[in-house]
Amino acid sequence: MTTREEALAGLGRIVLSTDPDVTASYGFDQSRFTDRATPPIVLAPTTTVEVAECLRVAAEQGWTVVPRGAGTGLSGAANGAADAVVLSTHRMRSIVSIDPVERLAVVQPGVVTGDLRAAVAEQGLFYPPDPGSVAISTIGGNVATNAGGMCCVKYGVTGDFVLGLEVVLADGRVLRTGRRTAKGVAGYDLTRLFVGSEGTLGVVTEVTVRLLPAPREPLTLVATFGTLAAAGEAVAAITASGVSVSMLEIMDRTTLRAVDRMARMGFDDDTAAMLLVQSDAPDAAAVLADVEKACVGAVDVAIGEDPAEGTQLLEARRLALPALEQLGDWLLDDVCVPRSRIVDLIDHIEAVAADEQLTIGVFGHAGDGNMHPTIIYDESDPASRAGALRAFDRITRHALDLGGTITGEHGVGRLKKDWLARELDDTSMAVHRAVRSALDPEGRMNPGNVF
Repeated sequence: MTTREEALAGLGRIVLSTDPDVTASYGFDQSRFTDRATPPIVLAPTTTVEVAECLRVAAEQGWTVVPRGAGTGLSGAANGAADAVVLSTHRMRSIVSIDPVERLAVVQPGVVTGDLRAAVAEQGLFYPPDPGSVAISTIGGNVATNAGGMCCVKYGVTGDFVLGLEVVLADGRVLRTGRRTAKGVAGYDLTRLFVGSEGTLGVVTEVTVRLLPAPREPLTLVATFGTLAAAGEAVAAITASGVSVSMLEIMDRTTLRAVDRMARMGFDDDTAAMLLVQSDAPDAAAVLADVEKACVGAVDVAIGEDPAEGTQLLEARRLALPALEQLGDWLLDDVCVPRSRIVDLIDHIEAVAADEQLTIGVFGHAGDGNMHPTIIYDESDPASRAGALRAFDRITRHALDLGGTITGEHGVGRLKKDWLARELDDTSMAVHRAVRSALDPEGRMNPGNVF
């Protein structure tokens, strides 16, 4: 067996650094309240062959491996560990091909999501997944967490657009899943297995994604409400009406004020909540007219004809978390409930905020019930920190009680791994463990994450 130094020498330029001053920056994502440590080694391969070599060497050396994309995750799944090598895919940023006839693209995992969207748009095509971090998150990270975004209400999540994957397993073997045909049902759906696996089953090195024809420029409706509950009732009414929108987002008073403080959008201080609705359908005006009818409790409803105004409002929504970050230390939750129970969830969040004497900003993808309550607290105050954790747990538990899930798009990671067993039954957890053990019997891939 080679020594550590010999192994690193053999990997050559793939070794990004062993300097703690450098590797420390690869030891965490954007999550809070999650374990993290400075990794001893950061590897940065550029090809599938190099990733396979990294994992073969790791197997020989007995190293554990943490796959990492852009580090924009919010669950701790990309956090380093003191004894784990970080394998970063940031150098794997090639758009291998775009096929306008078959409407698909093949990309490496380090491609920034927004860059792929822009590249396919030049050919009259559309890649719908649109996470809030679209300008900085990568396709590999989106696949790892099955990321969602603002277009989910109409188009679905990342996994709905992944046709196939190239994955390097823990022992260095290369696996190809899926296909490039419009249909195909041969064998198990291994593509779906790896989407959302958060780096615990292997390292994704290539992604084949499905594309759509570019839609028309969307029309935008903005509705403001005097209470958060009234906004929630409007969401339920819009959903019940069966009208198909391409976006249905919500921001509460705390979030609106924070965004206005950052971007000077001119939001009214008396507004308790705002719904941002878009339609890119050919009959968008008629769709939004139906949405307006459903907003019976709104203080004001406006439908904009100017695409630039719609883009500006969308950017305001993207500022929700950055703006709330300015209010203090923050802990972001990610829960999803049946859309008919959004009002119940919102009522509970308001009660928790009052009980714990904390500010909690609420924003999220109301169209699919995926909400992001953001708890503002003081990290230097133990009582405030403890209150934030209690609030987080109470909101997450209530989402389950409402028939929801502990995570809609951010993943389990380290942050919610103790919650997974509360959502899944014993048999499901056993199957999860069996699958993971079959592909990684020595437990080297992203240990400490998911379960």
